[in-house]
Amino acid sequence: MEDLARRLGLKTDPTIFFLSAGFTVAFVICLVLFPGPIGDAFAAGRAWIVTNLGWFFILGVNVWLGFLIWAAVSRHGHIRLGPKGSRPEYSNLSWFTMLFAGGIGTVLMFWGVAEPISHFSSPPLPGVEPYTEEAARDAISIAIYHLGLHTWTIFTLPGLAFAYFINRYELPVRVSSVFYPLLRDGIYGPVGKAIDVMAILGTLFGVAVSLGLGASQIAAGLDALFGTGSGTLVQVVILMALTCVAVVSIVAGLDKGVKVLSNLNIGLAVALMVFVLVFGSTLFLFRAMVETFGLYFENLPRLAFWNDMLADENPSNDAWGWQGNWTVFYWAWTVTWSPFIGLFVARISRGRTIREFVFGVLLAPSLFTLVWFSIFGWQAMEFDGLGQAARDALGENAGEISQAVSESIPLAMFAFFEHFPMTSFIQGVAVIVVAIFFATSSDSASLVVDMLCTGHAEPGPVRQRVFWGVSEGMVAMMLIVLAGDAGLTALQQVITVVGLPIFVMVLLMIPSIMLGLKLEEIDHINIGKPELEKF
Repeated sequence: MEDLARRLGLKTDPTIFFLSAGFTVAFVICLVLFPGPIGDAFAAGRAWIVTNLGWFFILGVNVWLGFLIWAAVSRHGHIRLGPKGSRPEYSNLSWFTMLFAGGIGTVLMFWGVAEPISHFSSPPLPGVEPYTEEAARDAISIAIYHLGLHTWTIFTLPGLAFAYFINRYELPVRVSSVFYPLLRDGIYGPVGKAIDVMAILGTLFGVAVSLGLGASQIAAGLDALFGTGSGTLVQVVILMALTCVAVVSIVAGLDKGVKVLSNLNIGLAVALMVFVLVFGSTLFLFRAMVETFGLYFENLPRLAFWNDMLADENPSNDAWGWQGNWTVFYWAWTVTWSPFIGLFVARISRGRTIREFVFGVLLAPSLFTLVWFSIFGWQAMEFDGLGQAARDALGENAGEISQAVSESIPLAMFAFFEHFPMTSFIQGVAVIVVAIFFATSSDSASLVVDMLCTGHAEPGPVRQRVFWGVSEGMVAMMLIVLAGDAGLTALQQVITVVGLPIFVMVLLMIPSIMLGLKLEEIDHINIGKPELEKF
């Protein structure tokens, strides 16, 4: 394989690269040849995981959050994630925009209206009536729970592990490096390479699902604007076009590509949010933002540990079906992003302390998420009729957004903007924002996957990065074809199965970090790789 890599002009670990590339190409071919059996296998796998291990996902993320808080407030919080005397490479503003745009920008655009409206019109908690004030408060709390602090916990834990072992210990830029205290030189052998291949494949699938959701939303927006339709063919064409845009950014590199796109799309997203605030029910939204802080922290303990243990005792209770479609899906999907986001965040966080890193990565994006859902979610619920009196006053116009969501979740944001002036213009801006988030996520993931293969922070040859960018687009296209009419359900099935082994891998990062911190405490020195031999 080394000879082949040289002939192709690649600068990478041949085993990791060719195994990852081979599995990716084989999966795409199998999807083309056997879509039915593969779809059935993923459906069966997801059903088993949701039924038997849903509690494991929910408990696990809470354990991760507790560990991160301990690491930040403990005596280890002052440790810098880099060589002694290092300082941050990016300003706080650029750091935040890169965190957000590389993380869940597309997800907020997709779910900002759709999730609150879904829970508002069909409350998951027992005893809550649809369209009531209680349903609205629960809906906004659940949405922020799913995409706030807990989502960023899943990104922060591997990010901390990578930043600590790679930036400070100067180990290769690979997921396997995190497990040096547990595996020692085994990270360079078959076990370490298997970890890296699994991380690469998980990243490709996680990003591909996001790109598939983004393509479906862009298709819905274009259909609302121009009547182009939003079927599978349209989504595949959109994926092809935007993959080309992402490849251009990949070639430009991290600072010129990702940073510029990150600053651009966060600016557009904020402008869109301000537009809703100004032209919507402004006073109501300001009051809602303040109240939402209290609602989130009041309901967080209940939601964070909610498993609905009586679901199996009540055959009419489909709560675990709800948990599987929402919470377990979110955690499985997010954790497939965690190697990509973790390494990306570690790369841009070199020189920050553990305390700065944990609280910055946890709190800054979570705060933005809370504000985003406060504005889009509450405004959407008010448009639909918040309480019986409001719905009676709206008459036949009540529930218009809920109806749109029930027909097509990707259409939610565009149905929402029909209630504002300059509808077509704002819908067009929304399409552009989603498209740029799409390109940012794709080129960020491609750069990180290339780092996983090369083991170096510097980008490899252009052809390597382009290969991974095209591969992400191809996997996304095949998943869209596999999903067909099933849409989101099929994507949930794939990502839940792929997410389980990645979830276990991230969980094992906790004992590895603790061993590293223990050695740091004993030696009181700037640790490098030789000191790790003491384990």
